[in-house]
Amino acid sequence: MGTVSHHSHSGSFCSHAKGTLEEVVLEAIKQGFSTFGLSEHVPRYRVQDLYPEEEELGLEHLSTTFEAYLVEAWRLKELYASQITLLVGIETEFINLDGLDELEKLLHKHTGKIQYLVGSVHHCHERPIDFDKERFDATLDTFAGSEDERFEQLFSAYFDAQFTLLQRLRPEVVGHFDLCRLYYPTRDFKAFPAVWSKIERNIQFAVSYGALFEINSSAFRKGWNTAYPGSDVFQTIVSLGGRFTLSDDSHGPQAVGLHYDKAYKYMGTQELAELWQLKESKGADVARGVVVEKVSGKPWLDSWPALLS
Repeated sequence: MGTVSHHSHSGSFCSHAKGTLEEVVLEAIKQGFSTFGLSEHVPRYRVQDLYPEEEELGLEHLSTTFEAYLVEAWRLKELYASQITLLVGIETEFINLDGLDELEKLLHKHTGKIQYLVGSVHHCHERPIDFDKERFDATLDTFAGSEDERFEQLFSAYFDAQFTLLQRLRPEVVGHFDLCRLYYPTRDFKAFPAVWSKIERNIQFAVSYGALFEINSSAFRKGWNTAYPGSDVFQTIVSLGGRFTLSDDSHGPQAVGLHYDKAYKYMGTQELAELWQLKESKGADVARGVVVEKVSGKPWLDSWPALLS
């Protein structure tokens, strides 16, 4: 089998990505992916939550763009079915509880068309933390106290939001688990016992309902020396019985499979014993449209790196 990814975006439906969704799919085929998950962002519901490149587009545009994404994703899924398995999913947002209510309505509306969720959090205190460092630092400054105290409060808020998201939606894939230290990757969660307790709580809950934790190679293009999650969280997921999958979190064809060479090495240094992927299923007991399947062998150590040459 070829390599896999469960998290991707395109310029067709994401303002900060490049290329068309079909170009992304064709690049995945070219690189020998066997399973490739499509996971455009869900729309946001308040004007104040729009990113700068979206402000002129407006809320209605985001909504219609999302509807168009589902149509195009299913067209491509059928068109290229003989060459690649495409899974049609979405990446979540959690800004506030009202937004989660709207997301649940969206999922109900499109029952049968959304096969899986990448459960991600990109905000704290209703402010974005991954758009740029300036906005991250501005969010950090909304908390009181010393620098360490502010980081502790931001991390706590992030993992509490993640826990709420996991409880409400039970996403099949947990997205970039430790995104909250994006611009400060050397920050040690264990320096904050209360934060570390929340991390263990979230992992245990996700494990309890069968979620997969993504090894997300996009951290390397953000300047990290590891994928998401970092080694401390990675090893804790292992110790608590968590299962991993792999994602490139590509934002256009130019980023499909980007830094998978580093991801494979990271998986090797972490002594990953097994990897899992999502597989399409229409069984009566299937929550959305996929089940979990173990990847045979350890192809990240041999056959998948060979695809890069």
